[in-house]
Amino acid sequence: MIYVTRKEHFNAAHKVWRAEWSEEKNLEVFGKCANKNWHGHNYDLYVTVKGMPNPETGFVVDLKYLSKLIKTEIIEALDHRNLNLDVPFMQGKMASTEILAIEIWKQLAPLIVALGCNLHSIKLYETENNFVEYLGES
Repeated sequence: MIYVTRKEHFNAAHKVWRAEWSEEKNLEVFGKCANKNWHGHNYDLYVTVKGMPNPETGFVVDLKYLSKLIKTEIIEALDHRNLNLDVPFMQGKMASTEILAIEIWKQLAPLIVALGCNLHSIKLYETENNFVEYLGES
């Protein structure tokens, strides 16, 4: 099995907040992420696919097609957007990096199969020091 990773980048704003909680509780639990005026990140997205190389091309996946798919389905939906307000697949969900990684997976997994491989992981860097990795449902 070969694993191939494509890195993409986007900028987005969000707020981690529970409407049913008081402002004090939101700030206690979520800290600066509960800023009522939002805050933003420069995200790095790593999409790793797996499969066996095609005997004719030597590729697990044609990276130009994978890049185009990620840009069309994910980056265009997220870049310079408010995750809480502007992104249809995030509507009604907590805009944490963890939930965002899961929702990106849900968008990409079925489409990547059509490229002849399978999605292995979504790694999403929120900051230089903080990232999440999602390997799909166990």
